Amino acid sequence: MARMTVEQILKRHKRADARKEEWRSVYEEAYEYCLPMRNLYETYESRSRGARKNDRLFDSTAVASTQGFANRLQSTLFPPYRSWCRLEPGSHIPPEASQQVQQMLDFYREMMFSTLRQSNFDLALGEFLLDLAVGTAVMLVEQGTSTEPIRYTAVPAFLVSLEEGPHNTVENVYRKVRMRPDLIQRTYPAAELNDELQRLMSDQPEEELDLLEATIYDEDRGEYCFHVIHPGSKHLLLVRYSLTSPWIVSRFSKTAGEIYGRGPILSCLADIKTLNKAKEFLLKNASLSIAPVFTAADDGVLNPEVVNITPGAIIPVARNGGPQGPSLIPLPRGGDVQLAQLVMQDMQMSIKKVMLDDNLPRDDMSARTALEISQRMQELSQNLGSAFGRLITEMMVPLVRRTLAVMDEAGLIEMPLKVNGLEVKVIPVSPLAQAQNNEEIGNVMQWMQIIAGFGPEGQIAARTDAIVDFIADKLGVPGELRTTPEEREEMQQAAMAMAAQVAGGENADTGDLQAPPAAAA
Repeated sequence: MARMTVEQILKRHKRADARKEEWRSVYEEAYEYCLPMRNLYETYESRSRGARKNDRLFDSTAVASTQGFANRLQSTLFPPYRSWCRLEPGSHIPPEASQQVQQMLDFYREMMFSTLRQSNFDLALGEFLLDLAVGTAVMLVEQGTSTEPIRYTAVPAFLVSLEEGPHNTVENVYRKVRMRPDLIQRTYPAAELNDELQRLMSDQPEEELDLLEATIYDEDRGEYCFHVIHPGSKHLLLVRYSLTSPWIVSRFSKTAGEIYGRGPILSCLADIKTLNKAKEFLLKNASLSIAPVFTAADDGVLNPEVVNITPGAIIPVARNGGPQGPSLIPLPRGGDVQLAQLVMQDMQMSIKKVMLDDNLPRDDMSARTALEISQRMQELSQNLGSAFGRLITEMMVPLVRRTLAVMDEAGLIEMPLKVNGLEVKVIPVSPLAQAQNNEEIGNVMQWMQIIAGFGPEGQIAARTDAIVDFIADKLGVPGELRTTPEEREEMQQAAMAMAAQVAGGENADTGDLQAPPAAAA
């Protein structure tokens, strides 16, 4: 298939943008009530800067729970300064070469995590998980500079349009970019500027231009084609191919037939809006208690236009009491404040439960045992449900694949194998994944206790070496800390030989001390 023309790319982007527009209303509300600082709706289109985005926000429960949700996923799935995955040889690697390949993969893993710690990955991941709470999160992974080899950018969902491939996976990504003309050459060093862009660069260097980044999968080449287009002049600035997609797109949950995801915020958006409205009414009622509304008698004596109601003020009136009543009295205030507070507390608890904000212990609570923390991790894993597997498939594995590919392109490593599950497997070892592994380890240990009660017949039913390797794999013990099966066999043979030698020496000494039965007779 020949490379697509600029007109074809712009037409496909228009269709993808139209499908994304169907999600605008629900996504806009979610960002307005839960992530107002990442809400680009209206502000991007109006080119406004520094606009207030939380004028309609009266309750911060959803904002705090969303931040807590992102922090919780980051600490349990991608903990900073810790290795949250390991690389293992796949099924296509011969058994005789698995040990050598494992040593190479262990070295690549250490190099990868060392590069991640020196980059902005943790910062971008925090913003990525915030968008994931809404439903769809997007991250751009590209080659950086010599001081920062890899650059990670969490792109707001408003700027991105998606297209799926044949297997319901995101294949093509379109991104709106706005920058000054003088920054184009610095951002894309290999970009070719036409006469119009060069004129704008010289005449209007401070006027921002709208560009389009289109990443489209080329099935014939088996590569991703990265385009940079100026839609105004329909000029193609840059074309670049890569074996891996620079985009990491993850959906928290996905409904059949839909491209964009649905996060926990969308599940409790009705409660969030209701809670915000109830808080607004409660604050208005409280303001009436502090500064009540007054009614003034229209008697020609009191002029409400000149009355200044302030603490310590004296308002002159013709009468104050009497048969006709006072000239100025406060307006009676209604509403049950306690009932409103009970309703708000109930909705707050519901929101926190959906946002997984009630699973882990609070900071002000007493210290927890390792077993309790593990049980709470298992509870969090169960509450995530299918989202955990989707995060591994759509986030962790593509992230590792893309990071290793960029490191290979930058000359940091030489990666001869593919991260496809057949040659190289990605095994999560994060605290959340470890909680699931602990359940399997517990089942194995319980089985060993049961068969131990059968005596020697039960003990021979267990393969001790295989059990030790299984537990080590589930606990994420590095390979350099474990002996190989060959080393164990050699040590076992050496121990048997030593035992036989010791037994032979003891038999010889016993023969010298005791006479044969015939001689004794």
